[in-house]
Amino acid sequence: MKHRLCEIEMKVILRQDYEPLGKSGAEIEVKDGYARNYLLPKGIVFPATAKNLKIIQEDERIRSKKETFKFKSAEEHAELLSNASVIVKQKAGEEGRLFGSVTSQDIASRLAEQGIELDKRKIVMDEPIKLLGTYQVRVKLHADVEANIQVSVLKEEEENK
Repeated sequence: MKHRLCEIEMKVILRQDYEPLGKSGAEIEVKDGYARNYLLPKGIVFPATAKNLKIIQEDERIRSKKETFKFKSAEEHAELLSNASVIVKQKAGEEGRLFGSVTSQDIASRLAEQGIELDKRKIVMDEPIKLLGTYQVRVKLHADVEANIQVSVLKEEEENK
């Protein structure tokens, strides 16, 4: 015979994304014991009260505003970057093979010299550039916003003494 208390469900609101249950702000029903003994003490959920619903809605509104601001800022930055080009001078051998390589740090440094601040981790390069030439390098500014930068790698002329 089943115990009636085991079948009691409790309405809760997720405070954060939690893979087995859903996304932040979702109102769900879970077993009472699971909520009381695990989800509430870990801070994963709130009890589904009117006050907590308002708090979650306000948090979601603020999060949405921040996300919209980040998206617009990333779009503006992408437009600025789409007009940017970078020239990197490196020592190279006869066949155009570089002594060393051009990395995302080098590109970010050259952009900074032009007054464009960019975190090197946003520059997407499968591998460093090791040959002379012109390349299109992808920059991921936001989950939905990308830009391309033209990077020209030229041979550094050695001074004769």
